[in-house]
Amino acid sequence: MRIDAHQHFWALARDDYDWLTPELESIYRDFTPADLVPLLEAARIDGTVLVQAAPTVAETEYMLSLADQTSFIKGVVGWVDFEATDAPAQIAALADHPALVGLRPMIQDISDPLWMLEDTLTPAFEALQHHALTFDALTLPEHLGSLRTLLTRHPEMKVVIDHASKPLIRDVMIEDWANDMASLAQETNAWCKLSGLVTEAKPDWTVDDLRPYVNHLLNCFGPSRLIWGSDWPVCTLASSYERWFETTDVLLGSMSSTECQAILGGNAARAYNLRD
Repeated sequence: MRIDAHQHFWALARDDYDWLTPELESIYRDFTPADLVPLLEAARIDGTVLVQAAPTVAETEYMLSLADQTSFIKGVVGWVDFEATDAPAQIAALADHPALVGLRPMIQDISDPLWMLEDTLTPAFEALQHHALTFDALTLPEHLGSLRTLLTRHPEMKVVIDHASKPLIRDVMIEDWANDMASLAQETNAWCKLSGLVTEAKPDWTVDDLRPYVNHLLNCFGPSRLIWGSDWPVCTLASSYERWFETTDVLLGSMSSTECQAILGGNAARAYNLRD
């Protein structure tokens, strides 16, 4: 089964997407399952993981309602305020829904790079593990040291690093990111999403701009721990869905069909315990 392990929907009238402003003209509109269906069909994608785009429980409940109505949504990665004293109770309530597969604090928008290491967050991380949910790490390169420390504290926690932690592709900066990602791959059991790279590249990006970063991820995480995602519709700021899928095909050209199947679906099913 082919899985797009990272896509979003939103309805502007819900009014909790603080980052989504009119300046982002092409994506400042509603995006619904009906918009995605023809793209999935063209790429022969069987299912998706729907990921939060707003830091509210209300949006998580909205996404779960979409999953109830949409057969191709195989899992939902939601949001809970990890700092709330009742975070474990909130997590338990949301985990009752079979479509909830993970949680994602929006770490990239938190100013303190050490935030994830605060002791007050431990009950939330423990509750996440208790309910067999996956932690989606929405990090930037400067967070990778803290992420490695967090994962040594919670070695049994399932973790997926979103968008390869957004390397600085447009600035052709790779060394520090590469070293940190190699350490994470060697010292933890984290998976890494092959997604969100085109929006980190320059506007006129080419496959060769992405290749050093993708090759490094393949070398570090291997085909058993990389997970493909589109980051649609955010990706459309830099690429069509079709172009990103075709680019992925080129970048994975040295992989066997079995390895490609793992990256394009099998690994997501394992990382998120996806429903059929």
